[in-house]
Amino acid sequence: MTTTDSPSVLFVCVHNAGRSQMAAGFLTALSGGAVEVRSAGSMPADQVNPVAVAAMAEVGIDIAAEQPKILTADAVQSSDVVVTMGCGDACPYFPGVRYEDWKLDDPAGQGIEAVRPIRDEIRTRVLGLLDQLGVQPVSA
Repeated sequence: MTTTDSPSVLFVCVHNAGRSQMAAGFLTALSGGAVEVRSAGSMPADQVNPVAVAAMAEVGIDIAAEQPKILTADAVQSSDVVVTMGCGDACPYFPGVRYEDWKLDDPAGQGIEAVRPIRDEIRTRVLGLLDQLGVQPVSA
């Protein structure tokens, strides 16, 4: 089986520093490369939230090297699924792109105890997304 036509997913939140980075980390790890993964923010932060990095490290996923990126129309247009997380009207809309809005608490300014349940909810939703895409997770 060739993976030249793998599905692509874009995760978008305001700062591209917490939720979208954790979701991208999970999808990259759980899809084993079978899904093209992007993340972006409408107003990117200077760095990924260190608490989000720490929470992901606890489950064996390293997102420390990631950098927040600005949301572009190209990124949206070239994605099969766009998952928004609280970016509201800042997310451009294109016909033919599937949109999902995940209502998740913002981990910004939260301690690790508050970020863990957000991380776990994101993981559950990413597993559901893989199922919808017909991609078998490489690990549970």
